[in-house]
Amino acid sequence: MAPDIRDLADEEVMQLVQAGDPRAFELLYDRHGGAAFSLAYRMVGRQVPAEDVVQEAFLSIWRSRLRYDQTRGSVRTWVLGIVHNRGIDALRRSTVHDRRRETLDGVEERYEARERTDVEVARREEARSVRGALDTLPVEQRKTIELAYFGGYTHNQIAKLLDEPIGTVKGRMRLGLEKMRRELVGGVA
Repeated sequence: MAPDIRDLADEEVMQLVQAGDPRAFELLYDRHGGAAFSLAYRMVGRQVPAEDVVQEAFLSIWRSRLRYDQTRGSVRTWVLGIVHNRGIDALRRSTVHDRRRETLDGVEERYEARERTDVEVARREEARSVRGALDTLPVEQRKTIELAYFGGYTHNQIAKLLDEPIGTVKGRMRLGLEKMRRELVGGVA
């Protein structure tokens, strides 16, 4: 009698997945899907996009199953690495989408509304000033600040997203905010 597939180690299950066994792939998902979703959710911050990231990742895992190399790390590390990459892709797509939307939102600012309040005018001018100061920063500093202030990510999350040391992220944040402050207060970068 053959052993139950559920009793196999991850590496043995992965050998079956590499052979194209759908039951083994289902078991792989059962074992690592929760951790995959947790990682994706921490990265993208919302349930539906996190579910999409996990679905894309596992589809990629099935398609690239022959690339798994046991000598380079555990199955879990490989799976979570793919989820991490798909999460970064999702964040990039989201950033591009947000920038397109900002461009479209800017259209309404070009045409004067009849009933624009002083508060709204001040808010829009302040937003333009902040965006202008942000645009003067080097790409790495701007990305770090955008993830923190517009994305709501912590320093640790940003470090993981960008695959950078935490000290580098904090340094970029500090330097970028200082440059923005000088730009906004004194008009000198």
